[in-house]
Order: sequence, then structure tokens, then C-alpha cells
Amino acid sequence: MNTIGTITQLEFAQICWVIPDIHTAVKFLSRTLGVAGFPEPENVRAQDLNMTYYGNVVDGEWLTTQTYNGGTFIELVQPISGKSMFHDYLEKYPAGGIQHNAFRLPVNGFEKITNDLREQGYAVISEVDHSIARMAFFDTYKTLGVVTEIMGITPEGWKAIEQMQNAQ
Repeated sequence: MNTIGTITQLEFAQICWVIPDIHTAVKFLSRTLGVAGFPEPENVRAQDLNMTYYGNVVDGEWLTTQTYNGGTFIELVQPISGKSMFHDYLEKYPAGGIQHNAFRLPVNGFEKITNDLREQGYAVISEVDHSIARMAFFDTYKTLGVVTEIMGITPEGWKAIEQMQNAQ
């Protein structure tokens, strides 16, 4: 199997649970496990992020929140309406679970790693091109049991990450 040449530049960044009730999940993580710092969940629309789903921007909508804990971001997503990889996951696993893990690197390495993954046969489920990061979500279910997100962080994104880390 081919190895990804930029693998040494990748850093584990985030774990994401897709769950049916975000408020119950926040309560459990905060009160039971002591994971602090979750802001009030935000309503997010795929269209507002220009987030693709198998190549097309669709009308997916979800609630999300995340916090920084022990060197890793913890993200929670509750699908509300439309279609997205989050909706697909909750449809397949109604109780929810870990849907994706994210790895990050500077944005200038993003094309190399994502092209390497494509060449290895991993399909892109969703993509986002945002001012703080370029993101690609690869179907690695058969390999890892979860989706793999690659985040190419922009200079503006590194500042946002630092602010979130310092808020803890």
C-alpha cells in the first residue's frame, strides 16, 4: 500500500460524535465526564458553508458544538433536516457514535494529502472551502470504521484554533 508522503505533517485534531440529541450528549460529557467548555449548539446549514455532499451542495442542516480538551477538539453534531454525511450516519446508527476523526496540517499541504488519498481509492463524501480551513471528508469506513477528515488550516484558522485553545 502506498504511504502518504506528508503523513509526518499531519496532526490528530478532532473527534466527532453524531448523535440524536446534542443537549443530552453535552450534559453527559460536561456533568458526568467533566469535559467543559461546550458553547451553546449552533444551527449550521451546508449551503451556508458551501459544503458539498458527493459533489453537490445540498440542504443539510444540523446543530453543532465543539470544545477543546486535552489537546483534541471534541465536536458534536445532531442532524436536523435534509441530507449530509451526518444524516446518513444517524440513519445507519440511530443511537449515534463516532462518525469522523480529523487530522490537520497547514493549508499548503492540503492538496498533496487529499490527492494521495484520492489516488489510493478513497472517495470524498463532503468538502468545505472556508476562510479558516479547507476540509475534505473521506470514506474510510471499511478501513477505519469512521470517516477521515483532512483539514488544511489557513493562517486565519491557526489564529482561531489558538483562541479556542486559550479559552479553556
